[in-house]
Amino acid sequence: MVEHVKRLNRELVYKGTILDYYKDTIELPDGNTEEWDFVSHRMGAAAILPVLPDGRIVMVRQYRNAIDRETLEIPAGCRDSRTEDTAVCAEREMEEETGYRSTHVKHLLSLRTTVAFCDEFVDVYVATELEPCTRHLDEAESIDVEIYTLEELCSMIYQGKIQDGKTIAAIMAYASAVRGGLGETGE
Repeated sequence: MVEHVKRLNRELVYKGTILDYYKDTIELPDGNTEEWDFVSHRMGAAAILPVLPDGRIVMVRQYRNAIDRETLEIPAGCRDSRTEDTAVCAEREMEEETGYRSTHVKHLLSLRTTVAFCDEFVDVYVATELEPCTRHLDEAESIDVEIYTLEELCSMIYQGKIQDGKTIAAIMAYASAVRGGLGETGE
């Protein structure tokens, strides 16, 4: 049984554009106190796994400052507001980043990205019945679109070439659903 901890104080250290950084004072079960970091992701996010009619998956390659390199990921982004439906956000991000839209979007899974110090959540969707449209990247975005088979993506995960958590979770959940005969989203 886990003994309870109690937050005694939460102090805002830095307010960013989408993230706020706090210093929490925590009382441990033995009565001692510790300071813990906490990052609040104010908007939440959504991601989408775009599947072409032939089963190949549309991916995006982009530079990520936190790790100082390019990564291969599924399209994703922050919600425009706390009340924006994550499905709407995911569809918008797919269109902006890949130049595809879909008439068939289903929820695949929900995840928390880094529970040790951050409250960010991401709802992940699968899009099928894709049709090409106009791509319109945000001003600061430089994104390449790449297309892979599910088998190629699973192999890249096991080789350590794909390390983004939301992307790994989405690909593996989708692969499990498809291989298990559960349909495209396991429903």
